[in-house]
Amino acid sequence: MKAKPLTRRTERRDDGSAIHLVIWELDAPLAPCRHPYKYRLAYVVDGVCVVRYDNERGKGDHRHVGAVEQAYVFSTPRQLVADFMNDVKEWTR
Repeated sequence: MKAKPLTRRTERRDDGSAIHLVIWELDAPLAPCRHPYKYRLAYVVDGVCVVRYDNERGKGDHRHVGAVEQAYVFSTPRQLVADFMNDVKEWTR
């Protein structure tokens, strides 16, 4: 399965935290997902990933906020990033 990179960037923040965004477009969905995207978005504070959105074969779309993992309903890459950034904003409050 070929992957076309859509986004691959890291933002280092003044407080030492980092945001990592990686999104690929695939030739076909990665089961059980119904969309053709593979992604990994992470917010790391003091070396600890505190917010993460990802999908993997067999598990599908999900997100981690702190110690809580829950299903995520994917719609578009743009909405994925918006939802992730909203969770990062909530975490930093």
